[in-house]
Amino acid sequence: MINSARRMFTAMVLAAPLALSNIGIAGATDTANWTRVLDEARGQTVYFNAWAGSDNINAYIRWAGDQMLSRFGITVVQVKLDDTAKAVSTVLAEKSAGHNEHGSVDLIWINGENFAAMKRQNLLFSPGWATKLPNWHLVDIEAKPTTTTDFTIPTEGLESPWGAAKLVFFYDSARTGKEDLPDSAAALLSWAKAHPGRFSYPQPPDFIGLSFLKQVLSELITDKAKLQKPTDVATFAGDVAPLFAYLDQLHPLLWRKGKAFAQNYPDMKQKLADGELDIIFAFNPAEASAGIAAGELPDTVRSFVFPGGTLGNSHFVAIPYNANAKAGALVLANFLLSPEAQAHKQDPKIWGDPTVLALSKLSEADRAAFAALELGVATLPPDQLGPALPEPHPDWMTRIEAEWIKRYGAAN
Repeated sequence: MINSARRMFTAMVLAAPLALSNIGIAGATDTANWTRVLDEARGQTVYFNAWAGSDNINAYIRWAGDQMLSRFGITVVQVKLDDTAKAVSTVLAEKSAGHNEHGSVDLIWINGENFAAMKRQNLLFSPGWATKLPNWHLVDIEAKPTTTTDFTIPTEGLESPWGAAKLVFFYDSARTGKEDLPDSAAALLSWAKAHPGRFSYPQPPDFIGLSFLKQVLSELITDKAKLQKPTDVATFAGDVAPLFAYLDQLHPLLWRKGKAFAQNYPDMKQKLADGELDIIFAFNPAEASAGIAAGELPDTVRSFVFPGGTLGNSHFVAIPYNANAKAGALVLANFLLSPEAQAHKQDPKIWGDPTVLALSKLSEADRAAFAALELGVATLPPDQLGPALPEPHPDWMTRIEAEWIKRYGAAN
């Protein structure tokens, strides 16, 4: 959901008059004075604009809303979206009309280019609010740098981390031995040479497929620091040459010899279940266990990651600059960051979304709550997920997708 929304909104904000970008922050709430925030929030209604494409996520938001009402006297209304850009567009439209107070959007589920565009256009509540939340000190900013950097863009406390995503590979242990699993992109190519036709990836613009391309590029590019900046037109061809040399070798070894590709993650999952593929991947470590629980995958499926790291990012909640219920939105953001809410969210039976908290910073009781979660037989525990490679700057994804289509066309 984040991917398509990002592109739509980017085009819109680039067309917006620059004169709109310098309107000041209205009605700032002092996050450091939490007692006053709680007092102001009681009785408010928070319109939480969030992608609604998953029943279990919607159910989690309803649960959070119930907690907010019973504990803080705050009503939470989920504004269900099929595209995050719609909420962001609403804020931009209100700003264009001079509605700098009493806006209709109080909290947005967001990351990536949508965040970058809102930050660029001064559409967000004042910097630093997130890092002043009472639960901020529990966030794992040391081992999860994506909690403070959103697709290379520093968050500067303009958004609060809500959950984590991590590229994880799956295999069926009944057919593939653990000792045969690749431990890097280069090793995956060697594995594909030994097992032709047993691997595939969704072709761009599928988000999972693009994530695979970014994983390979992150491992093979000579100067990794370049990925943290927009692409350089003068050096782009040379920078991505290792990636496309890799793909040129890999494609003849893919399922159907690379003349067709898996449609998306569900298609890869079905092909693993049917025995057509031996290794697949997703961006949620709980996907394999969820597939087993749903009867979509055999119970012999297991997960693995590359020890050198796999792509990771975080998703966030942000408050528009003109939100009507800022205090209520702050209280909700803080609750979503609480050990209780994070553990509930990480439960595969609820959502299975990994926490952004550092378990070492939690109380013994809170750590026990996480430890008690039954993550599922195919889910790696957090301490075995390995390092998270940072997402490249959004510009890389756009350029790589265009270059991929130019070279390989629309195979499907």
